[in-house]
Amino acid sequence: MHAIQLTTRRVKIACCSIISIFTMLVSVTAHAQQHYASYPSKPVTVLVGSAAGGSNDTFARALSKPLQELLGQTFIVENKPAAGGILANNILAKSLPDGYTIAVVSSTFTTGAAVRENLTYDAVKSFSPVAMLAKGPLLITVSQQTPFQSIAELVTYAHQNPGKLNYGSSGVGSINQFATELFADAAQLKLTHVPYKGMSPAVTDLIGGQIDILVASAPSLLGHVNSQKIRALSVTTSDRSEVIPQLASASELGYPSSAVELWWGVIAPADTPAEIIETLNRAINQIITSQAMRAFFLKEGASAAPTTPALFKTHIQEEIKRWKQIARKANIQAD
Repeated sequence: MHAIQLTTRRVKIACCSIISIFTMLVSVTAHAQQHYASYPSKPVTVLVGSAAGGSNDTFARALSKPLQELLGQTFIVENKPAAGGILANNILAKSLPDGYTIAVVSSTFTTGAAVRENLTYDAVKSFSPVAMLAKGPLLITVSQQTPFQSIAELVTYAHQNPGKLNYGSSGVGSINQFATELFADAAQLKLTHVPYKGMSPAVTDLIGGQIDILVASAPSLLGHVNSQKIRALSVTTSDRSEVIPQLASASELGYPSSAVELWWGVIAPADTPAEIIETLNRAINQIITSQAMRAFFLKEGASAAPTTPALFKTHIQEEIKRWKQIARKANIQAD
């Protein structure tokens, strides 16, 4: 009888312990849900790895105001220009995964990861993709001092004069270099690379005739195309772009393997709670699909690209893999 009483007491104690643990877990979960539901409860920092005026900065600022209106907190853009966004990415990777530090990045995020071996972060493991903002074409343009009126004329001349034509980029490992090398590979051309420290001096030299070819974003080039300071021959996308529909696409011209599209998106530190990621993703998708934001993107040479965090993550992973293969083939190496 005594043994039975002891056993009964132990069972009661064990049951009480289990109930206590369960109650504690429920309480913690409820508290966490309440915490995430109240996100954001203070200002959010939006890092941009380029100087004011670039497309990343422009899109970050255009996004911040409606995010503030929708979520009820200030979203403060901070520019950290250095080494193709590496400084901003490094700061983000080391930030608390609480949703209060995020970053706007673009295609250079993946091209940089493909060619730089000494990064202090992992472009996939160190971040949580939040949402893609927009996509846009790159324009294949030439100096007005060249005679080329079409891609066919450019290709014919380049075949007859291997290495004579040069092209500019915003730096080694930039999306401009990758896109140009993709086209050169597809068309079997030998071009000479002239890297610049940023897009602005490259555009200036294209206008002045110091370089022959420049493949860059619509925001960088479209104004100069419209003013006839440079000549646009094609867009790098698979299909014609609504940004400049009169230009033929890479696929139309017979070079489908050279198709590439710029993108912009928002990322957060790794291990940011899924509830916070979802809150930001829903808000961003609502904003970028609004009529006002669609019109803004089109004016800036891009189209809204709503997607899920999971699909955005897959896109980043696939791009890094693709750019690594191209870097090996074209011998693209970071400085």
